[in-house]
Amino acid sequence: MKANDMFDLTGEVALVTGSSSGLGLRFAGVLAANGAKVALVARRVERLRSLQKTIEAAGGKAIAIEADVLDRAAMTRAYDAAEKEFGTVTILVNNAGIAHTDRAMELSEETWRSVLSTNLDAVFFWSQEGARRMIAANKTGAIVNIASVLALGASKGVAAYAVAKAGVVQVTKALAIELASRNVRVNAIAPGWFVTEINDEFLSSDKGQDIKRAIPMGRFGQTGDLDGALLLLASKAGAFITGSTLVVDGGQTVQLR
Repeated sequence: MKANDMFDLTGEVALVTGSSSGLGLRFAGVLAANGAKVALVARRVERLRSLQKTIEAAGGKAIAIEADVLDRAAMTRAYDAAEKEFGTVTILVNNAGIAHTDRAMELSEETWRSVLSTNLDAVFFWSQEGARRMIAANKTGAIVNIASVLALGASKGVAAYAVAKAGVVQVTKALAIELASRNVRVNAIAPGWFVTEINDEFLSSDKGQDIKRAIPMGRFGQTGDLDGALLLLASKAGAFITGSTLVVDGGQTVQLR
């Protein structure tokens, strides 16, 4: 089989949470460029509509769906809207997430709950709903959860985030075991430091430059560096991969293992 055929997503329906900016925006565009019809999900619907126009101008198909990943009713409506427009979602990318910079001794219960709910609980429940629908429709599916290198080694000031992302890795394994026999694969990507609009100012600071110098490849992740990992796990190229977490970090965590 040729590489183009292995990674071709024609006929697939993808749903990407948190696709209004950052990595999620890129993920949605890559999936669409490789043939998938894409449901764009986030709270900032105007940004989604802008991305929808970009995808459609390039010859792809997309729908903008406003939803907070913590709202279970909105989750159901999002899946319903995607199904009505394109059919059963067969690729789910759980990308939506939030960060914090609180040291553990100052971390409030409110922040802890917010980070865990958004970064972990939502991953489970969106996966659960997506898998139920894939199975009911007798579809082969792929779920890709976005974890982090902080799931593998903690750092100061990110206790809730690190715990949540470690949970994502375990959720990925737990779901993979139970869904493998139902033709639904579940994997995760653990990115290292990638420059986005959220962290651009920090990564440009002296502290950010210290972080960059500690990365063996000597740079932060750039646009496109996660494309291959996403396509591998979402397409038939990864047909026998499930329960895995693919680290994409320029070698950052090699020295920590």
